[in-house]
Amino acid sequence: MKTTILSVMMLIAFIATAQKKNGTIYSDHPAITAVEAMTQAFVSGDTDKVASYLADDFMAYNGTSINPNDKGQDKAAFSNSAKSWHDNLDYFSISRSKGAYPDALEYKDDNFKDMVWVQTWEDMKGVHKKTGVKINQPMHRLFVVNKNNKIQTIITYSNDDVGSEIRQSYSDRKNGTIYNHHENINSVRKMMYAIENNDWEKAYSFYDKDARFTDSSSADNQGISLTEQKAIDKQILEKYDVASIDMVGYPDYLHYEMGDARVVMSWWNINFIRKADKKAIVFPIHYIQDFNEEGKITSETAYYNAKLLD
Repeated sequence: MKTTILSVMMLIAFIATAQKKNGTIYSDHPAITAVEAMTQAFVSGDTDKVASYLADDFMAYNGTSINPNDKGQDKAAFSNSAKSWHDNLDYFSISRSKGAYPDALEYKDDNFKDMVWVQTWEDMKGVHKKTGVKINQPMHRLFVVNKNNKIQTIITYSNDDVGSEIRQSYSDRKNGTIYNHHENINSVRKMMYAIENNDWEKAYSFYDKDARFTDSSSADNQGISLTEQKAIDKQILEKYDVASIDMVGYPDYLHYEMGDARVVMSWWNINFIRKADKKAIVFPIHYIQDFNEEGKITSETAYYNAKLLD
């Protein structure tokens, strides 16, 4: 028993010495108040008020920058940027992320004795006035607040993809080529007219074996398989005959530079005859079909009014 007690006491002593407090975390602190007040002044575009919360030696840094020589923004540059953000965004806001709240950290370490670190988790939102690009992204920021309750440093961690999209949207940029005659368009036409002639084996031959199918009435964005689509087609053919199919306008083939996507968009009127009463039904349908390099359809989205077949 004595040996067991001694072992437990040694374990407790080890745990006690292995843990070391290095400060206190606050959920309510004057530094948090200063940080959030500065943020709201920034959103309102009040450059003077923003500056009033900043220390004279203030610097702001991009935490995701890979530039080792990034000198950041000084007090004047950061304060003036508030007006730019306010003037260039509609519906601009920065608010606490849902379920999150700021922390204020007071460290015991002598290197941090005259400052408080505030960390925030926020959502930045807005719509860029010039380009219409929507901003809706999370943002994590670290603030250093000095003993005078002035913000000395801001380090921001966020995704710059939206900023890149805004910058690129200031000028026109081509993203590929549109064709009105192309082998992929030929494939779509042959597939549709195979359906018209009840040659379903040929119609399905234009699809990749792993093709996915979605439509305007589907709640599943993942779509269904070719096998599942065949079953749906069979159910339709039990109630309707395809009298003819008419192309509306002409198909477009879009070969996108971004992502090397290959897409055919086409518009059709499928003329059904309902078997029950021989009623003729004109069924407009729009297809968006993605192709692979081998010229097979890999995905298909169909837009139509399902009520026409009720």
